[in-house]
Amino acid sequence: MDSAQPSRTALRVALRRAAHQLYDDHPLVFEDPLAVPILGSHAAELKRTPGRLANGKPRPHSVAMRAFVVARSRYAEDLLGQAVEHGVTQYVLLGAGLDTFAHRNPYPALRVFEVDHSATQQWKRELLHQANLPEPQRLTYVPVDFEHQALGAELLSAGFDPTVPTFFSWLGVVSYITLEAFRKTVRFLAEQPAGTGVVLDYEQPRAVLPRLEQLARDSRSYRARLVGEDLKLFFSPAEIAAELAAFREREDLGTADLDARYFSGRTDRLRPIGEAPRIVSGWL
Repeated sequence: MDSAQPSRTALRVALRRAAHQLYDDHPLVFEDPLAVPILGSHAAELKRTPGRLANGKPRPHSVAMRAFVVARSRYAEDLLGQAVEHGVTQYVLLGAGLDTFAHRNPYPALRVFEVDHSATQQWKRELLHQANLPEPQRLTYVPVDFEHQALGAELLSAGFDPTVPTFFSWLGVVSYITLEAFRKTVRFLAEQPAGTGVVLDYEQPRAVLPRLEQLARDSRSYRARLVGEDLKLFFSPAEIAAELAAFREREDLGTADLDARYFSGRTDRLRPIGEAPRIVSGWL
């Protein structure tokens, strides 16, 4: 992506989290009272992109993408809660975008580091200011370009403690970076102390997808390319397991797994579908 411009993808993710608060049935899969306020003037886009057609019926693909976005956020914060129970005191969001956890942080001892491109971080801080949302004292912004900067060095300079276990959330990023940048980041994560955890999402290669999903991928890839945020990196479950070999107790979930865990019993049409998106976690 163009490091001089904020991420359009981050905005699309934030719009989906906000739409969940407004358009989906309760109980919500992922409750985020700040998801709409942080959008500021961008909230107007919710009227045009709630995942519905002009006749008011849901767009199945758009609703499914929203379901996956909120499920991965819920899953990540569920795992974070487990990590905190086991003594983790640092939370690093890699590619934080417009994530609001730091402003909802219920853990008094947990320090949060948000890692992202500087332009995206500046844009986020402007939106927070416009919404009169103060920056939490336990939040540190760490501007990093995954392709060209060393994550570890930038975190250290921001006050990150490499001697204690940390939980890393790496959502909505892997598909947009090169294999070299991915492996460089994984090596850094694998060097952290025992008890460190990571959660990340990834997408399967086009060739293994059903025909309709291939067409949907092609359309999304085209739109992403138009805004300079190309889809670059894909893995099969076996490939991602090999990349994350240093992590134990790995859990790799597809849409059916997420549906069973978070969407069972819902009477609306909100549920993740498809073969492409997956989410994986593991621990050192």
